[in-house]
Amino acid sequence: MTDSYRHQGMRRRLVQEIQQKGITQREVLDAIGTIPRHLFLDSSFVEFAYQDKPFPIGSGQTISQPYTVAFMAELLSVEPGHKVLEIGTGSGYQACVLLELKAKVYTIERQRQLFERTKAFLPTIGYRPRFFYGDGYKGLPAFTPFDSIIVTAGAPEVPDALLSQLKVGGCLVIPVGQESQTMLRIIRTDTNAYKREQHGAFRFVPLLKDKANDL
Repeated sequence: MTDSYRHQGMRRRLVQEIQQKGITQREVLDAIGTIPRHLFLDSSFVEFAYQDKPFPIGSGQTISQPYTVAFMAELLSVEPGHKVLEIGTGSGYQACVLLELKAKVYTIERQRQLFERTKAFLPTIGYRPRFFYGDGYKGLPAFTPFDSIIVTAGAPEVPDALLSQLKVGGCLVIPVGQESQTMLRIIRTDTNAYKREQHGAFRFVPLLKDKANDL
């Protein structure tokens, strides 16, 4: 697995592109500029790796558009040492961005094949979140509370279980909707109080409820 000067140059152009689209947090831009996205794709698709587009990775999932990954990371306002729960490990690219921001990342995936592949792959390029296989709707109650939670699939509604697993002052970033989604940032302001913000329209693969998948 190589990360050549050519790959690094392509990353620099990608960083410039997402910066022009509105990403301003230096730490997020540096994370996108550091992570070798081409290694997440089959070598025959390297030309697509640094385009600002999603790309299929199997099991009906995609590696998200870099701008979307950066946008969600920026909304989370991650600080070093923050405990972050990611719902939908997928390729692991978003988790790597969070790790570059020096978060403690807990990530859960419901597709068994994808879970096993990503769990094996990320340590080979130096990234070691805590991996879990299961139903993201339920979160990880045994590890609460979290400073923030990020959902990387489109949810028909906001799962109450995830709201309950936030610390007071923490935030949940989640795309909500059916055919397309509205990006929400939900901040827990008190034990039973939440503030909701809307941050534009996006399209994600669906977040499936009440099951894990062995395929």
